Amino acid sequence: MDLKSLIRDIPDFPQPEILFRDITTLLRNPEGLQYTIKSLAEKCRDFAPDYIVGMESRGFIFGTPLAYELGIGFIPVRKPGKLPAAVYAVEYELEYGTDRLEIHQDALPSGSRVLIVDDLIATGGTASATAQLIEKAGCTLVGFAFVIELQALAGRKRLPDVPIVTLIEY
Repeated sequence: MDLKSLIRDIPDFPQPEILFRDITTLLRNPEGLQYTIKSLAEKCRDFAPDYIVGMESRGFIFGTPLAYELGIGFIPVRKPGKLPAAVYAVEYELEYGTDRLEIHQDALPSGSRVLIVDDLIATGGTASATAQLIEKAGCTLVGFAFVIELQALAGRKRLPDVPIVTLIEY
């Protein structure tokens, strides 16, 4: 299936000179969504993760059904102040300023094998911060899975040396 044909390009969003890859057109297509999840599962099954960790918010969209397909649990990584129990937190650099991600301290049993899932890898900042959270939790990162990779932004260079799965490259 040609997944690129299901992704809409929106020029000058969220600011001029940016070409936004809109996945809402992929999500509304039942066959495309099923193909995406099954393809990710096929490519990631051999990593033998115990859990999928997905970042707010689009990592939830792909991570949860992937966890279901693999028969494992899903753990959310959230923006600050959205998790009610004790958290591990990582602050990371954005183009202008910083942001922060959090995960419950009791979300993952120590030593668990974790696959990080998101819709897209661009500069790699969010994925790298999530990997740091997995390390703080005492778990083993077995890989990353992304639907889309924006290769020109070289985000994979910021990630730990583990397998990286992508379905579409721009």
